[in-house]
Amino acid sequence: MDHLPRLAFGLAAISIALVSGSALAEDVPTGTSEAAKATKGTTDVTSEGKFEGGSKFDPEAKDATELSISAGGLSASGNSKLLALTTASTFRFRRIDNQLSAALAANYTKSGVAGADAVTTVENFQGKTRYDRFLSGDFAVFLGVQGRRDRFQGLDFRIQIDPGVAYYFVNQKSQQLWTEVGYDFLHDIRRDDALLDPTTGITADKTKTVHSGRLYVGYSNKLNEAVTFVAGVEYLQAIKDTTNWKLAGDAALTSKLAGNFSLATAFSLRYDHNPLAGKQTTDTITSLSLVYTLL
Repeated sequence: MDHLPRLAFGLAAISIALVSGSALAEDVPTGTSEAAKATKGTTDVTSEGKFEGGSKFDPEAKDATELSISAGGLSASGNSKLLALTTASTFRFRRIDNQLSAALAANYTKSGVAGADAVTTVENFQGKTRYDRFLSGDFAVFLGVQGRRDRFQGLDFRIQIDPGVAYYFVNQKSQQLWTEVGYDFLHDIRRDDALLDPTTGITADKTKTVHSGRLYVGYSNKLNEAVTFVAGVEYLQAIKDTTNWKLAGDAALTSKLAGNFSLATAFSLRYDHNPLAGKQTTDTITSLSLVYTLL
């Protein structure tokens, strides 16, 4: 097992990534704010109707093509065993008042103790895409689609479709405060091993569809040319069943290092008031990543 410490050192030299929280953790950060060159490095890209878009305040942002990737890992051996891998990529294409953005992410962790087999504790794959149309003044309309497969959330596949409108209260070059209001369509296809409630013996449906209203408030502050702070809070309320509601919060600080490299730290919290039986209501992710911007 001597090669594992060397592997950990090599991975850390490429990208330092630390992910904490339960295996159910959900993810990611802003609304229609600008995709900054010092990317947030988020390793969780889906989040119940929230999509990252582009800003209207910066003239240079009206003609942009951006592509970035991040990857990291952590390995340990000896008294404890751990292998954690994470990767993400983001793309943004904007011409005048039209923008298309997309993101992919995958997270995997396997851990254990000495004398026992390591077991998988995190395994999810995510993707999203969004189209924005910027209107006159401080308004924008958008349509987003995202998908997620998460073993420990009991999801074979989740799809969400999110149309909405955004309005900027503060719309400056270095600072933004905005809100998004819209509709969220969610359809789950659940894993067979997550259907049975061990406490009641009741088997849940294989699929579930939820129609919700969505409210999001975001804040972005470009502290200087190298450092950017972004935060946001999102609330989803089911239209028919009031017991189905979710709350998500994100905060991220990014710092440009040199050339196309940047360091990103991010924290995400997800609360599901009515999860599947045996699943926790609250999940968190904390990450520290080294990101390379290709375009």
